[in-house]
Amino acid sequence: MFTGIIESIGSIRALTPKGGDVRVHVDTGKLDLSDVKLGDSIAVNGVCLTAVELPGNGFAADVSRETLDCTAMNDLKSGSPVNLEKALTPTTRLGGHLVSGHVDGVGEVVSRSDNARAVEFRIRAPKDLAKYIAHKGSITVDGTSLTVNAVDGAEFMLTIIPHTLSETIMASYKPGRRVNLEVDLLARYLERLLLGDKAAESVAGGTITESFLAQNGYLKS
Repeated sequence: MFTGIIESIGSIRALTPKGGDVRVHVDTGKLDLSDVKLGDSIAVNGVCLTAVELPGNGFAADVSRETLDCTAMNDLKSGSPVNLEKALTPTTRLGGHLVSGHVDGVGEVVSRSDNARAVEFRIRAPKDLAKYIAHKGSITVDGTSLTVNAVDGAEFMLTIIPHTLSETIMASYKPGRRVNLEVDLLARYLERLLLGDKAAESVAGGTITESFLAQNGYLKS
């Protein structure tokens, strides 16, 4: 588990094909690795990866085909900057929100504009994630815990303060960039809870539809 508060900006040293998937080597910048051991989790742009090598100035992790297919990891190359966060401990300050490091989908930066000293981004999420994104709710973008300031269909607005811009890779975002998205865990569990006893049945691929809500008394005609 993570908090979505980025600890360091690192960079990709190498991406090495290995037996059908990829081993990624990450330079971790100012991230303190003194308490990290083999097998520990580190989030790279919001993707939870397991350290399999610790050469001293970074770490290496294996990235499966599933992760490559479901995230924007394929867009990375040698030299790409990345957001880094170590897994939280029982004494970690929960400054963001609970983040699993399991990416739900890939979004796209639609626009960028200045607003005083802040920068506003409009991001388009995959349509199947839109229902989990709420005004003033939490969302994780490339591992960064952020507050949604507006929602319009599958698009949402973020207002990023100067500190976040300087401590994450968001300052480099331009329209067209693909970003890893993880929706709030509570929204996921709430959807499952609403299914009640029907959770054990096949309901539209395991998701709640408007017709399901109407049939079970959650919507008034």
